[in-house]
Amino acid sequence: MENTERRQLSISRTLKAPIALVWEVWTNPEHIAQWWGPDGFTNTIQQMDLREGGEWKLTMHGPDGTNYPNQSIFKEIVPHERIVFEHFNPHFITTIVFEPNGEETHMSWTAVFDTEEMLQTVIKAHKADEGMKQNIAKLEHYISQLKLSL
Repeated sequence: MENTERRQLSISRTLKAPIALVWEVWTNPEHIAQWWGPDGFTNTIQQMDLREGGEWKLTMHGPDGTNYPNQSIFKEIVPHERIVFEHFNPHFITTIVFEPNGEETHMSWTAVFDTEEMLQTVIKAHKADEGMKQNIAKLEHYISQLKLSL
């Protein structure tokens, strides 16, 4: 198997929520629109067809008012286990793996770019490494708020 470490962003967390809730906030467009993206971003989801070959189209709205259209195709969906999607422009493959552990869920999130140079360009231009950390923090906060309202 090819070593992709030099061209990937990766993060993992143990979320303080059972797998059913974690899966729901990842797969329901009403939920994901509330936490997706780095700090200060909001989202409009045009389409989220959660099946292999299904399209995910969203527009991320930056804090400065800039719109960032995003398009992905779901490559693999294994309920409560894994989501894999191919993102276009820039091109990368994202894999999110979920491991339930009672009332917690361990999540590993990896984005593999075509080249190390593309990864470095995205980090320099968009601070994608920091954005991924902020995205996870927003997810954790959203889940904690959701649990309070249940």
